[in-house]
Amino acid sequence: MKPAAFDYTNPADLTAALSALSDDAKPIAGGQSLTPMLNLRLARPSALVDIRRQPDLLAVSETDDAIRYGAALPHAAFEDGAVPECTNGMMRHVAGGIAYRAVRNRGTIGGSLAHADPAADWVSSLMALDARVIVRGTKGETAWPVERFMLGGFTTVLQPGELITGVSVPRLSASARWGYYKICRKTGEFAKAMGAVVSDPDRGVFRLVCGAVEVTPLLLESRDADSAAAEIDERLSDRPSSARQLHKIAVRRAIEALEEARQ
Repeated sequence: MKPAAFDYTNPADLTAALSALSDDAKPIAGGQSLTPMLNLRLARPSALVDIRRQPDLLAVSETDDAIRYGAALPHAAFEDGAVPECTNGMMRHVAGGIAYRAVRNRGTIGGSLAHADPAADWVSSLMALDARVIVRGTKGETAWPVERFMLGGFTTVLQPGELITGVSVPRLSASARWGYYKICRKTGEFAKAMGAVVSDPDRGVFRLVCGAVEVTPLLLESRDADSAAAEIDERLSDRPSSARQLHKIAVRRAIEALEEARQ
């Protein structure tokens, strides 16, 4: 099957790109999610707006509290340490486990968030890091917490004419620790279950996430594995027990990784 016909635009700057994103036009950078959808005609945009070389979307800016990463940065930039790191190695670890190297070379952090696959690595890990998704549109710029940006599986707050321009990630303190674990049938596949936890006592932060749950990942209130298991059973009571068990295992192992890092 071939994609339905569409126009192609390569705007000169970000302002022109935003102007081109009207009606049902779609931005494209790495295209690792959008291209298969085009081929299967699951997506039929009137136009593709190429944003992969926009300087604003490849830039990195730092403040004392956070680093803002451009939305068009590929996963490999994080894996290879080509951009500054503020999460004590968590983002580099997460990026290195995304699909395969060919995908990591082209797929982008902003594209992953815009696609909003519940099993995507960035969705759960950035939620655990309390990151902000920077969205720009005709009315200006808004910074959305990941748990508010993603409304459900493959559904976000993005409106026509809006674009993810970056991701702002808080700096972890030197004493902060993290754990991340996902369960896949084989290397490179999307996760069946995912656990991500960040503990930063110096900043008063503890965030535990249960991901790959078919909807928005769960930001858990629990702080230990047993409490998390009970919370998962309660919040995913409509899922088969076998599925809940996978999520409990992923979260438990993320917590175990956190505890090992503390030692």
